[in-house]
Amino acid sequence: MSDSSRRDFLKTSSVAALGATALGALSSGAYAAGEDTVSIGLVGCGGRGTGACAQALKSPGKVRLVAMGDVFRDQLDGSLRNVERNVEKDDTAEIAVAEETKFTGFDAYKQVIDSGIDVVILATPPGFRPMMLEYAVEKGVNVFMEKPVATDAPGVRSVLESARKAKEKGLKIGVGLQRHHQAPYIETIKRIHAGEVGDVRALRVYWNGGGVWDPRKTREECKTEMEYQLRNWYYYNWLCGDHICEQHIHNLDIGNWVMSKDGNLQFPVKANGMGGRQVRIDPKYGEIFDHHAVEYTYADGTVMMSQCRHIRGCWNSVSEAVHCEDGIVNLGGMGRDSFKINRFDGTVAEVKASGKDPYQQEHDDLFGAIREGKEYSEAEYGAMSTMTAILGRMCTYSGKEISMKDALEKGLGIMPPSLEWDAQLPNAPDANGVYAVPVPGVTKVLG
Repeated sequence: MSDSSRRDFLKTSSVAALGATALGALSSGAYAAGEDTVSIGLVGCGGRGTGACAQALKSPGKVRLVAMGDVFRDQLDGSLRNVERNVEKDDTAEIAVAEETKFTGFDAYKQVIDSGIDVVILATPPGFRPMMLEYAVEKGVNVFMEKPVATDAPGVRSVLESARKAKEKGLKIGVGLQRHHQAPYIETIKRIHAGEVGDVRALRVYWNGGGVWDPRKTREECKTEMEYQLRNWYYYNWLCGDHICEQHIHNLDIGNWVMSKDGNLQFPVKANGMGGRQVRIDPKYGEIFDHHAVEYTYADGTVMMSQCRHIRGCWNSVSEAVHCEDGIVNLGGMGRDSFKINRFDGTVAEVKASGKDPYQQEHDDLFGAIREGKEYSEAEYGAMSTMTAILGRMCTYSGKEISMKDALEKGLGIMPPSLEWDAQLPNAPDANGVYAVPVPGVTKVLG
């Protein structure tokens, strides 16, 4: 790329359109209970952001989408078209996104949050989540943020601090760990906590599958390394956190939920594990592993065995199993309305509970709390389940046993020092486009 075309790209891609007249016409940012319409903005216009936005618009009561932001204009435009198709028959939803409230560039999140909205949906790659949450809380805006909520320990610490400030301000925060809103999970874990199967002895959790989407853009199609990594964000640790964070967090979160009781959050105190990159080795797959296996230990000695894999042609499972004193509780499966308790006396109990799609229910619950002025925060367990996944990655990358305390307090930051299109990135490719991959026994993860 020539110097002139590069300068043009950097200039046009990092500056967002801003119309003062349109912004002045929007509602105030602090939602007052009893008001008719909740105004929302979307930051991160990929598939999950588009889906979350449509679900927010379909939550009970009137909801108006007024602003959208993404680093890429094509993502934003495609997302808006899909949202319009999803909600066109819903007369309680209004889409009022003007040209002046479509924002692009690395500061687009600030412009969306400053657009007079009541709720911001944060659905960018997770590495950006901590700084965006911090800004939303500073500006007094309620938040729905997708999981995971960070990709490194400093990011988790930031989220925990933002959660504290949000509570002081009475702000509501939802996190996209939708199993907490799925009826059979709620009912089954309630029974475990009630002691119906005896004390918990051990847990097994899995996200084993063939993987997700292949890289979407070639290096030749992108103007800078930053654009290339953003377009293919799943394969870069600072953006994704590796698939142990981006996907397996759901199953690890169930383990933490089972171990927590009476409002007392529990998470592992230490972990050890192994992993690597056996099949997905082409440079186009960036730097992340294709398999992880981690042994987590809780304060009472209970062990959670964890597996996640992105390799085709292997045994697949996305599930959780809780080994209790009197039997094994088998959970898992989106869309299912029942789980089974296999007792050691040979009897089988079915826990059946039906409810709304949990992706929709999580928005209904958040927006209900906003309208009614109820306390609502999923940020703490979202942050610590994210940290549970990060701890596992730190163990597999380093080959070491690591305590949660050390991981949270001393874990190295992996975000780039600045966010520009030509910024220096944590892992730049060599002359052949090959990235350095973590090596157990060599890679350092603690400061």
